Amino acid sequence: MPAKCKIMTDSCCDFTLQESQAEGVECLPFTYTEAGKPDGLNGVDDLFQSRTAHEFYEAIRNGACPMTSQPSQLVFEEAFERVQAEGVPTVYFSISSGISGGAQGAQAALDRVRENHGGKLDTPVYVVDLLMTSTTQNLFMHQAAIKRDEGLTAEEMVAWAKDAIFRTHTIFMVDNLDSLHRGGRIPKSVALIGGLLDVKPLLTWRLDGTLTIVGVSRGRRKALRKMEEFYEKYHRDDEYGPVVAVGDADCVPDGDSLARTIKEKHHGVRVYRSTIGPTIGSHVGPGMVSCCFWGVDRRRGDNDAAGEDSVKGVSKS
Repeated sequence: MPAKCKIMTDSCCDFTLQESQAEGVECLPFTYTEAGKPDGLNGVDDLFQSRTAHEFYEAIRNGACPMTSQPSQLVFEEAFERVQAEGVPTVYFSISSGISGGAQGAQAALDRVRENHGGKLDTPVYVVDLLMTSTTQNLFMHQAAIKRDEGLTAEEMVAWAKDAIFRTHTIFMVDNLDSLHRGGRIPKSVALIGGLLDVKPLLTWRLDGTLTIVGVSRGRRKALRKMEEFYEKYHRDDEYGPVVAVGDADCVPDGDSLARTIKEKHHGVRVYRSTIGPTIGSHVGPGMVSCCFWGVDRRRGDNDAAGEDSVKGVSKS
């Protein structure tokens, strides 16, 4: 039986090309570039088809400082015009508006497509701001594909998503906060934390899709232990079953170690393992490890996973 809706997202979801094809999820590409450097780290976020993750992150280790751009208006408009030609109602899931202009760009392009069709689309298209990205987006899109296959309509998918977004939980470690500061995602005063005596910052998503620091740890091993403890405390398996997504930015042993620890302590858990893609990798740098899973509704505000210590001064690309 054909699906009642189609789902799309952007390349920040950290799917591989094979996963994108297997899940039936089209990923619209971000781009990255080093301004003024024709021979710099430039390219399309094509799910690591053009260069390997190690090549990308090794360039950053050697001093590359790429900046990122959301899909162009032409890319969005062509995608939404294809939907009209195919005739299948579609939901486009976008990277968080708290750190990117991707959702606004997609909505602006959709408005223009609607105008080109006389103010009304024959085939509905919806833009949903995920208020998250990267490994959390990876977890979410896997579940969205399951919900699509269960027979949800586009309208039902949107309704499900607007609730499910707040049932995702995230904790991620970065080596330092320099890249996030350089990209305008956090202020310098916060970035200084990452340079203190091997302190590893631990971050999460706030309800509005911006970043917040939820803790620090001395060294990577202790940080990984805190991430497993975070999963232990906040995960819930009653709705989607035991599932966790673990991502890494060219530090595969750390990601594998975290995934293995969770699997050993929680038998039967399904693990999605992903590599942090070029778009998010440009802002977090090599060494990031993330742990994402389903849990209680963060809007309840009765746990610190919702994040209270907001990272101020976030700007959008």
